[in-house]
Amino acid sequence: MAYSLWVNGKTHHVDEDGQTPLLWVLRDALKLTGTKYGCGVAQCGACTVHIDGQPVRSCSFPLEAASAAQIVTIEGCDGAEANAIRNAWVTRDVPQCGFCQSGQIMSAVALLRATPAPSDAEIDLAMSGNICRCGTYNRIRAAIHDAAGQVRSTQS
Repeated sequence: MAYSLWVNGKTHHVDEDGQTPLLWVLRDALKLTGTKYGCGVAQCGACTVHIDGQPVRSCSFPLEAASAAQIVTIEGCDGAEANAIRNAWVTRDVPQCGFCQSGQIMSAVALLRATPAPSDAEIDLAMSGNICRCGTYNRIRAAIHDAAGQVRSTQS
């Protein structure tokens, strides 16, 4: 069946089964490979994208449910929060293997947009759906605090 998707500010037309996970449409049909496959059961967070501004695990989100939504992948994630998160990620040397990073960044950006000055507990809760096999959780938390401060200082 044919679907229209709004991804990263552009309309795309795909001819796929409506039950196909959004992840595979993004990666295979649209060639947006920054969103990663990790577990396939929405537990690891590597496949996180924003759907209508909310972090969603695309490996378990059906194409037919995404057709009326605004979808943003790591390739299209921008704005003050996204730039601050990326800068903090580099400054804090967050990535090791890097595999989970696009999902981590997407969750962190959504957190800062919803909660501009998150506490450790709020960060831990928001990021709890993202697994880092390298265990860089302390650096992730510190980078989110840094990014929050950077966003607040540029908005003052």
